[in-house]
Order: sequence, then structure tokens, then C-alpha cells
Amino acid sequence: MTPPLPRALRPKPPRPGDGRNGPNGPVVAPPKPTVKDRTLEGTASAVGWLEERTGLGPFTRVLLFRKIPKGTNWYYTLGSATLFAFLSQAVTGVFLAMYYEPDASRAYESASRITNEVFLGEFVRGMHKWGSTVMIILIFLHMGRTFVFGAYKYPRELNWVIGVVLLVLTLLMGLTGYLLPFDQRSFWATVVAVNINASGPLVGPYLADFLRAGAEFGPTTIPRFYALHMLLVPGLIIALIGAHLYLVAKLGTTAPPWLKAEKKDLLTEEI
Repeated sequence: MTPPLPRALRPKPPRPGDGRNGPNGPVVAPPKPTVKDRTLEGTASAVGWLEERTGLGPFTRVLLFRKIPKGTNWYYTLGSATLFAFLSQAVTGVFLAMYYEPDASRAYESASRITNEVFLGEFVRGMHKWGSTVMIILIFLHMGRTFVFGAYKYPRELNWVIGVVLLVLTLLMGLTGYLLPFDQRSFWATVVAVNINASGPLVGPYLADFLRAGAEFGPTTIPRFYALHMLLVPGLIIALIGAHLYLVAKLGTTAPPWLKAEKKDLLTEEI
């Protein structure tokens, strides 16, 4: 019989995580959490904390995880592109408002200073100027796609009406912003536009007086246009965009009309 080894030479029992064999097999140390794992865990905790207190989880799931009809293509991105153009206008408009002075005697000088002296002022002003044109083009294309695809029919009539109002508000935002540089071209173009509004029946003259802040163009016209351009019109657009997105998430999107035609042809052949 082999004598037992001295206590000092006997192998020590395995400890958890030392990689040695235990009674039930090899003992494997748990991997250390990486920076990515800790970031994901912290993000999940923050999202869970926010969802528990706001209850936005079901709405977010309906908005982001919904069924998309077969045949969806790039034409369906025109609405999202219009929304992105509006967000770009909002961000650049905030930076321009930090330096612009809505006063008849200082409006032109402040716009010129933004372009020539402020850091990246010409770039931001160019984004805001041409972004307005891009937004108007995109919203017309989006409305055209909605009409051609028949997405204005039941049960989406209300969403179509909201889209038409958004189109009018976008044009109004372009009109009120065009005067703000207050050069010769913007001044006389706005005079012509307001006179066209004044020729409308019934509410036309009252609308023109409201836009001019009086019977004629005066020192209070620019503050009136500035308030409409920066506060009233964007606020209405934001509220209607929220209602528009809610209805899109609730009612879904329509399939292209040619797919419906193919289904009708198949049913006719079977009959």
C-alpha cells in the first residue's frame, strides 16, 4: 500500500475559476464583461427605467415594429426625407436665430454679418436657404406619391387632409422666411405675395393685414414675419407631424397599386 503524501505535497482542491477539474468536470471561469456588454446593460437599464415611468413602450413598438406591405420601395421614403429636411431646417434655424435681429433697421446688416463674419455662418445659412427649397420639393413628391398610390382613400382620408395642411404650412413658412434677409429682392417679392393674398375673397384682405401687421408694410412687419416663421408655423407643423405619424403607425401603409391589380387578375383567372 502506497503511503500517503505529506500534507505540504498534497494537491489543493480546485477553486472556482482557476481552470482545474472539479468533481463535476472542468471549472471554467466566467468571462469578464467587456465595455460593450456594460454599455448595452446600462442602455437597457436606462430604457427600462424610462419605459416604466412613461409607458411609451407599446407605442414605440407599434411605431418601429409594424408590418410593411409587399412591394415597398424607395418611393415610401419621401415622407421620412421630408421629415429629415424639416429637422435640418429647425436645427439651422436655431443657430441663425442666435445672430439675427428682427428689426427693420438692422435685419439686413445682421444677415450680412451672419454670412461674412460668423464662423460657418455662410454654410449654415446656405443649408437653411436651400433646405427650404428641398423640403418643398420633397413634400410635393410625397403628396404626389400618396395620390398616385391611392393612399388617400378610406380609411386614410384624415391623414391626407393633415398632409394637405402640412403642405400649406410649409409654403407659409417659406413665405415668412423669405422676407427676413430684408434685401430688395425679398422685400418686393413679399409685397407681391401679400398683395396676391389680399385679392382673395372674403378673408383675403384680413389675411394680408395680419401678415403686414397693418394696412401697409412697416417697422412691425418683420417682427410679425419672424414670429410666424420661428414660433407659430413650426409649432403647428410639429403638432401635425405627430398626428400624421400616429395615423401612419395606426393604419399602416398601402401596397403599390400594381400589386393589387395583380391580385385581382389572379382571382379573375381562378373564377
